Amino acid sequence: MKLTDKEFNLIKEMVYNEFGIALTEKKKTLIESRFSNTLNQRDIHSFSEYFEVLKKDNTGTEMMEFVNRITTNHTFFFREQRHFDFMRKVVIPQMIERESKTRDLRIWSAGCSSGEEAYSIAMLLDDYFGDKKYLWDTQILATDISTKVLTQAMEGRYTIDQTNQLTKQFSNKYLRRDHHYCYVNDRIKREIIFRKFNLTSPFHFKKPFHLIFCRNVMIYFDQESKRQLLEKFYNALVPGGYLFIGHSENIENKKIGFRFIEPAIYQKI
Repeated sequence: MKLTDKEFNLIKEMVYNEFGIALTEKKKTLIESRFSNTLNQRDIHSFSEYFEVLKKDNTGTEMMEFVNRITTNHTFFFREQRHFDFMRKVVIPQMIERESKTRDLRIWSAGCSSGEEAYSIAMLLDDYFGDKKYLWDTQILATDISTKVLTQAMEGRYTIDQTNQLTKQFSNKYLRRDHHYCYVNDRIKREIIFRKFNLTSPFHFKKPFHLIFCRNVMIYFDQESKRQLLEKFYNALVPGGYLFIGHSENIENKKIGFRFIEPAIYQKI
């Protein structure tokens, strides 16, 4: 089924308005290849007709399925190890000193995909605090726009190959396994609140965060959407809080107020 330029522009505008995702010309071929057979099977005869289906679906299910199939949810445990080393050596000690009275540490995994990032953070915190962990509130917020990956994340079930990045110590400590799968233990799962959240929506959080992970999400945004998102992240952080982004991303606009620490690590001034 052929996707015309007009049809592509209609879909592109809808996705941008809804999610801030800027579809490039490369996505046109991807949409054609991934959806043509599906639309034929559903007796939808053109992408114009499919656009009407997307537009009229009040449940958001159709649009969510579309976004699931055109975005990449590639992640793994302790991806970008340097971030977790920095978190252990710098961020956590600073947070502990800052919140010695409240003992409340707030971390957000934004664009958490299938959950490996959030579980990695929880494992690191649990290992760092050890038997003093019960004295601190370190529950992590993990969000994504995709209900599909959030369902996977909440289940906490991964293939053995997907857990190969974990050290033997962490694997033995935080996973249980059968012949085919590994399961994150319940104690770690209770440390995370998974929620559906659209990053283009207004942020209404009761308290600011000490650390935000948002890695390899802004690659889908154009410059204006990226600027707006970075401003919202800046306002959602405590002074001195940190933002971790993907290594293929950067923050060029110095006016927003982030200080470059090292590649993919920024601090709110």
